[in-house]
Amino acid sequence: MKRVVFRSRWLPYALLAPQIAVTLIFFFWPALRAIESSFFIEDAFGFAREFVAFENYARLFADAGYLKSFRTTLVFGVGVTALAMSIALALAVAANRVLQATTLYRTLIIWPYAVAPALAGVIWFFLMNPSLGIVAYWLDLLGYDWNHYQNGDQALLMVIVAAAWKQISYNFLFFLAGLQSIPKSMMEAAAIDRAGPWRRFWTITFPLLSPTTFFLLVINFVYAFFETFALIHATTSGGPSDSTSILVFRVYQTGFVGQDYGSSAAQSVILMALVIGLTVIQFRYVERRVNY
Repeated sequence: MKRVVFRSRWLPYALLAPQIAVTLIFFFWPALRAIESSFFIEDAFGFAREFVAFENYARLFADAGYLKSFRTTLVFGVGVTALAMSIALALAVAANRVLQATTLYRTLIIWPYAVAPALAGVIWFFLMNPSLGIVAYWLDLLGYDWNHYQNGDQALLMVIVAAAWKQISYNFLFFLAGLQSIPKSMMEAAAIDRAGPWRRFWTITFPLLSPTTFFLLVINFVYAFFETFALIHATTSGGPSDSTSILVFRVYQTGFVGQDYGSSAAQSVILMALVIGLTVIQFRYVERRVNY
C-alpha cells in the first residue's frame, strides 16, 4: 500500500486540530461535566449545589418510573432493530436479484433516510391518527380499534414502526453491499447441487452476512437508544402514561422539564456507559473477525 509522508512534522496535527477541538469541546467536556454533576444536587438556577456522592444513582434505581423506562427502552430497541433489519434484508435480497431496475429501486428505498427523525415521527403520527389516519382507517375496517392517545401499547408500536421505517434505508445499503460481495460461483454451485433458494439463503448467504448483520445489530440498538429523542418528542412526548418514555427522553424530562439536573446527569452517565459497552462489544467482535 502506498504511504503518505508529510514533509512537515506539524502538518498532520494542524489538519486534525479542528476535529480534535470539536471532539473535546462538544463531546469530552460535556461528558466530564455530566459525570461531575451526577454527584451533586443543584438548584434550578445552578447557583448552589450539594455533594451527595452516589445518592442520585441510588434514587434512580429505586424509582419505579425509571425502571419502567429501562423496560420500555429495551422493548423499543428490540422492536426497532428486528423490524428495521428484517425488512431491510428482504428488500436488499430483492434488489440484488433485480438487475435492470436496481439503481431506481435502490434510490427509492434510500430516500427515507434523508427524512429527519421528527418528520418521520410526524408522518406516521398522521398516518395512524385515529380520526384522520389512513392506517387507522384500514385497521378499523379489519375490526381493530386504534387509538394511540389512550392505549400505551399502541403508542409504543407506532413509534417503533416510525423509527424502524427511518432506519430501513441505512440497513438496506449495508445488506446490499454485503450481498453483492458474495461470490456468485458459490450460489451457482449450490444451485447445481439442487439447493433451493430458501436453503441457499440460510446455508450460504446469511452466514456470509454475519459480520454485516452483527455490525448493524449494534448500530440499530445505538440508534434506538440515543437517536430517537426527536421522534418521541414530536409524536407522543413520552405518553400516554410514560408508555413511550425511553431513557434518552427521560433525561430531557428530568433535566429540562423537572429541572433536577443531578438526576438528569446521572441518567446521562448511565446512557453513556451503555453506548460505551455496545461500542466495546462491536470492537471486540470486529477485532476477533480480523484476527480469524
